[in-house]
Parts: sequence; structure tokens; C-alpha cells
Amino acid sequence: MEREKLLQAVEKELPRSRFEHTLRVAETAVRLADRFGADKEKADLAGILHDYCKYWPDERMRDWILRHHLPSDLLHYNKELWHAPVGAEAVRECLGVTDPEVLDAIRYHTTGRPNMTRLEQVVFLADYIEPGRRFPGVDEVRAVAESDLDRAVLMALDNTIRFLIDRGQKVYPLTLMARNDVLERVSGKNSS
Repeated sequence: MEREKLLQAVEKELPRSRFEHTLRVAETAVRLADRFGADKEKADLAGILHDYCKYWPDERMRDWILRHHLPSDLLHYNKELWHAPVGAEAVRECLGVTDPEVLDAIRYHTTGRPNMTRLEQVVFLADYIEPGRRFPGVDEVRAVAESDLDRAVLMALDNTIRFLIDRGQKVYPLTLMARNDVLERVSGKNSS
């Protein structure tokens, strides 16, 4: 499906403010991809599609998790995580997107995972730092993202984990594993 048709399909699923966020994520993802050597077209596509089903009813997403054999432990964590793995399946099934790199960038944009690809990191970070985001710590992450993708992703993961802990919420295990993995890479850079 061509880009314009995908944009129209996404726009139908989202409120105006979230669609505008999606456009900013895609634009930020392309800039980051260019800066850090990821595929710009795939970054654009994943950015456009990353929140495709964010506003689906909880029951619909729960059904997709079960029907598509997604990790059932998701059901025991914050529902805000669900739209990423469900979204990867939904854009594959509903919109015909089959590129595994794009689907994984969508799938892991909320949790991260160990050994994230450059594209996955770019989309994860673009969602976190797009220009419409306003919360404590985002400007510091944006500044680091000018020169160090790994360090910026680590900062975003650290901030997210702190946010959840401060609110007494559970942290999804994949997020902790992603953080530890990126920390090892960043620590390795510092020791060389």
C-alpha cells in the first residue's frame, strides 16, 4: 500500500491530536535514521504506523493478543503497552505491511527489547522525543540524540522506568532487559 493510503488508513483510526503526533514521529524517525544510518523509508513507514490501533477498545486489543498468540503476559501489565504488539499484527493483517523490520519497529516501540536494531531504536526514540512531547527530561534526551543513539535510548528507558516506579506501576520485563542491554553497549563505549 502506498504512503498516502497508509496515512489515510491511520488517520481514520486516530483522533486529530494523535495523528499529528504520528506525523511528527515519522518526521523525527526519518531524521534519526539519516543521522544514525537506518533505512529512512522504513523509519517513515514505522513512524506512520506505530500507533495504528492505540485507540482501539481494550477488549478488541485483548482479543488480538489472544487470537494472534502474542505474549499473554502483556495482559498483566499496563494497557498502554498493548497497542505496539497488536499494532504490528494489525498493520500486517489489515494494511498488508509485511516487512519484518518495520513490523518489529512497531512491535517494540513501547517496550524496547534486548538487541534492538538501529531501526527499532530510531522509532522507539522518535516516539519519545518528537517535538510535541513535553515532560521532564525530554529535552536532555533530545540533546543527546543529536550525537549518540544508544545513550539517548538508555536515557529514555531510564526515564520511563523511573516514571513507572514513581507511580507504583509494574515495569514490563522486556523493558528492563532492553535497558540492561543498552547499558552494556554504552558502558562498553565508555571503557574503550
